[in-house]
Amino acid sequence: MRWSIRKKRMTREETDLLGPVSIPDQALWGGQTERARKNFPVALRGVNPALIRAGGEVKKACALANKELGYLTPPVADAIIKACEEISLGKHVDQFPVDALQGGAGTSTNMNWNEVIASLASKLAGQPVHALDHVNLHQSTNDVYPTALRVAAIREFRQLETAIIRLMEACQAKEREFAHVVKLGRTELRDAVPITLGREFGAYAAALGRDRWRVEKCVERLRETNFGGTAIGTGIAAPQAYIFLAIEKLREVTHLNLARSENMVDATQNLDPFVEVSGILKAHACTLIKIARDLRLMSSGPEGGLGELELPAIQPGSSLMPGKVNPVVPEMAMQTAFRVIAHDAEITLAASNGELELNAFLPLVADALLDSLQILYRLNPLLAACVAGITAHPAHCRELMEKSRETATALIPLIGHEKAVLLARHMQETGRTLKEAVKELGLISGAELEDLLKVEHLCALGWREKE
Repeated sequence: MRWSIRKKRMTREETDLLGPVSIPDQALWGGQTERARKNFPVALRGVNPALIRAGGEVKKACALANKELGYLTPPVADAIIKACEEISLGKHVDQFPVDALQGGAGTSTNMNWNEVIASLASKLAGQPVHALDHVNLHQSTNDVYPTALRVAAIREFRQLETAIIRLMEACQAKEREFAHVVKLGRTELRDAVPITLGREFGAYAAALGRDRWRVEKCVERLRETNFGGTAIGTGIAAPQAYIFLAIEKLREVTHLNLARSENMVDATQNLDPFVEVSGILKAHACTLIKIARDLRLMSSGPEGGLGELELPAIQPGSSLMPGKVNPVVPEMAMQTAFRVIAHDAEITLAASNGELELNAFLPLVADALLDSLQILYRLNPLLAACVAGITAHPAHCRELMEKSRETATALIPLIGHEKAVLLARHMQETGRTLKEAVKELGLISGAELEDLLKVEHLCALGWREKE
């Protein structure tokens, strides 16, 4: 005889505007969260945890303001504040099941905050705490949600800045290490004039320096919020004293230099600041693609490609070919950057499709922006470690340079353009190196050629007449 035991699923029932809804008995969330959980099974991933934590801070600031103004009793306010602190510390993450791609401009996430905080606060206070009458007092999704996004994004931008600095410093270290590694420059994937490997890494560091500066400035673009504006930025249903006090409390809670927008109607309906800062992330992504592509090209081979430098070997590259090692970190970097560029397109579309007093597509903006920030933050140190482990092949670099007829450009100040063309043609027809061709044609002495090919001359800003 086969015995089986069925576990009865325990649920509780709540009633809202649309009627009764069954909720898992152990869930801290309520009816609106449960409806959203079932209505939006699309991305199959929850709201970004950074946004959830920031929401806890925003709700705490609201409770502090309402307590100080006497709209919440101390026992209720203190319980709400304690529950908010737990959420802002990353606790109860399993109680936020709403899908990242949700309709309703973030209302489901705001109600998820309200319901979870109310459940926690009710236990702490030993009395009922209402999700709307207490936790959401003097608030709307339309000021709370975008404010939480700004708080989360500012923190992520600051972290990203430190990560970019780490990659920039790795490139600067290679600039110094490879300062005397002379190599062939290339334009349009064809031979060009000589350069040093150090100068190339110096250019990467300069581009990253601009990225770092732009990322730092993004904080200024995000610090103005519509907090206190409630539904459409007019502050309807909220007392004026609360509107002025709430932003002060938010600054205290977050330790961020936040400010209430002078035009909260504008700040509620327009998302162009998010488009702007996303564009900065796209610019950084472009920088990373350029660096990663160059590293793949210069490390190609080793025998059949450029083979000018060696990337750290961190894993086997093939399930079939023995000895193969691939440039997996640059490839990962490029794919990450592609994702950021795709997110920028999402943010552009979402921001441009708002209507009248609200943009309903803010959840997509939040999901895309925070994901871009976080994957870039994680990527930069990994690429920095890859750069730090790069080794060069100086002899091979110099050999390629001396074989290229474009190196004849360095002789133009001494022999003129026509003779330089003659030299290049001779190298092409005979297969001679630069040194061999110069000696055969008797254009300049060997000592003069060696002097011209010194690092300090090849990479100087222009050439000087001998005094």
